[in-house]
Amino acid sequence: MLIALIAKDKPGALKTRMDTRDAHLAYIKQTGIVAQAGPLLDDSGNMAGSLVILDVAEMKQAQDWAENDPYAKAGLFDSVELVEWKKVI
Repeated sequence: MLIALIAKDKPGALKTRMDTRDAHLAYIKQTGIVAQAGPLLDDSGNMAGSLVILDVAEMKQAQDWAENDPYAKAGLFDSVELVEWKKVI
C-alpha cells in the first residue's frame, strides 16, 4: 500500500530543517520504504514541508516511519498527515 506523508514545517523552522537534512536523507536510504519524496515550498521558494510516499504493508509501518524520521524527532513539523494514496500516473 502507498501512503502519502504530508508534513508542514513550523513557522521559522528552516534552520532546523537544514540542520537535520543529512540525517533525514540517510534515514530515507536506510529504511528502504520511500518510493518518492521531496520538499514542499513556500511562496518564496523555501522548503516549508515534506511530501513522502511510503510503500508499506500496513499503516502502522508508515506511522512508525513518520515517528522515527529525524525531522519529526527534531520537532520540525507543525502538522503531519498520513493518507493512503493510489498512484495513477
